[in-house]
Amino acid sequence: MPLWYVYFLKSLVGDFLYVGSTSDLKYRLLQHNKGEVQSTKSFRPLEINAYIAVKTEKRARELERYFKTGSGKAILKKRILTDEAPIGA
Repeated sequence: MPLWYVYFLKSLVGDFLYVGSTSDLKYRLLQHNKGEVQSTKSFRPLEINAYIAVKTEKRARELERYFKTGSGKAILKKRILTDEAPIGA
């Protein structure tokens, strides 16, 4: 059973963060950087800032939806996507 990923892309040319989900992380990043994804096309190149692996597509989609909300974005910025966040905080 393949894992599913919730991934967080950061633009290398601007202040842009994208949240998505996929079962093939490498291929999906390639699609983003080739310009095949409309919502990220203008922000290329992109790199993976972080990702979360889960067992099911359903859970990945739920987490993706959550991280696109205001409170989800706040958790991302405060706890996941910062190098200054202390471990266990």
